[in-house]
Amino acid sequence: MFDILMYLFENYVHSEIELLVDEDELTKELTRAGFHQVDIIKALSWLEQLADLQESDKPYLCNHAQHSFRIYTKAEMAKLDVESRGFLLFLEQIQVLSVETREMVIDRVMELDEPTLVLEDLKWVVLMVLFNVPGNESAYEQMEDLIFEQPEGRLHS
Repeated sequence: MFDILMYLFENYVHSEIELLVDEDELTKELTRAGFHQVDIIKALSWLEQLADLQESDKPYLCNHAQHSFRIYTKAEMAKLDVESRGFLLFLEQIQVLSVETREMVIDRVMELDEPTLVLEDLKWVVLMVLFNVPGNESAYEQMEDLIFEQPEGRLHS
């Protein structure tokens, strides 16, 4: 499923070609690319849920708190290792992620099929969320810089 999300993101995010809106056409394209039907359905559902988060009435997506302390559940800690959780905190500290977008990232990570998520894959999920949430263009550009122009050494401690 994650491979499909990466395929769509890499092929459409910087392309002049609009993402095919017709789900049947998109499914056919993904099938031709070698992806399995079950994984395609899961990936498309994941993207729909990401879009739905913007209109959600989930209490953790409220914009009331400027700063917050995040306590992770056991399931979240199992999927996001210490390095990944530290990276999310780092992104909040440099204001790439807000409380809302952090929670959207965690929500989307928890819906992936992978039992654990490596830091490099988490970075792509962050990019996907920032790309799909209007008003985060600056944060998206900052995140791109962190991924593609990564300086030598640690990004955070």
